[in-house]
Amino acid sequence: MTTRRNLLTGAAAITAPFFWPGLASAADPYPAPGKVITIVVPQAPGGANDVIGRALAQKLSSSIGTSVIVDNRQGAGGNLGTSYVARQPKDGYTLLLNAQSVQTINPFLYRKVPFDPVKDFDPVMVVGVAPYMLTVNPALPVRNLRELVALAKAQPGKLNYASAGNGTVNHMLGEMLRTAAGIDIVHVPYRGAAAAATDVIGGQAQIAFGSIAGLLPFVKTGQLRAIGVCTEKRTALAPDLPTLAETLPGLYANAWYGLFVPAGTPRDIVNKLHGEIARLMNDPDMKERMVGLGVEPAPGTPDQLATLMRDDLVRWSKIVKDSGAQLD
Repeated sequence: MTTRRNLLTGAAAITAPFFWPGLASAADPYPAPGKVITIVVPQAPGGANDVIGRALAQKLSSSIGTSVIVDNRQGAGGNLGTSYVARQPKDGYTLLLNAQSVQTINPFLYRKVPFDPVKDFDPVMVVGVAPYMLTVNPALPVRNLRELVALAKAQPGKLNYASAGNGTVNHMLGEMLRTAAGIDIVHVPYRGAAAAATDVIGGQAQIAFGSIAGLLPFVKTGQLRAIGVCTEKRTALAPDLPTLAETLPGLYANAWYGLFVPAGTPRDIVNKLHGEIARLMNDPDMKERMVGLGVEPAPGTPDQLATLMRDDLVRWSKIVKDSGAQLD
């Protein structure tokens, strides 16, 4: 628990920057002159993961003096690009910048997953945390989680929660709430988070989970009412909002972005990547870009990411199983 809290509050110790370009062996420097480092983003261009990846590639290229590019390999809910990286050489030239949902939800959600989230990858670091929040239509007579749970229990099967689609993070968060609170709420999947939020604003559904970046603008205009955030501790992105866990202990799920390399990549390369990227992630400009995307910077160590991922695999396996959701 202490490790997780330190990581997500950004209090993890950051190693001092390493000296580039070489490893101990002058005959085999890393990165080698003329070699390109590719950051694979298994989501479409334009999303938070992609924007972070491109900003990181630009800064890393400038700092180490070699080309760093982003390769978007979207498809199959992120499985396509993730499995591609798992099959690449273990030499530090192909990195994976992935969303937590692909690494810790997809293995239980899809019938066949072409990668093992633990055995096929070595962690480099968590890049940041993208807090999710619970919102309701303002006409609903509730202002906190306790009142929402009481209303749902008084009207079983009457309240709908909108999601961006079957198997998405906000679907799974709704299932987590349903089982943790022992309430009967109905899942209504939409084609994307924007459509889900629109129908909650319009009153066709009453409840929606979504990223702070996606929903906070509607909260500020009064079109949605915020109930709380899904993080373990309060987030600096919305410090006045309580966590759901303050009312129902254990009701939290952290959505994060993590950096990985193919399993078996030499540890000295992993350490060099971690040291340099951790330094770059603490750059004020990089922090500002991430906060603008609704992502809280939270750089930590490779071992901390490994622990966080293993804990989340346990947590999400139960949530997905309880939901009954499954995709081909």
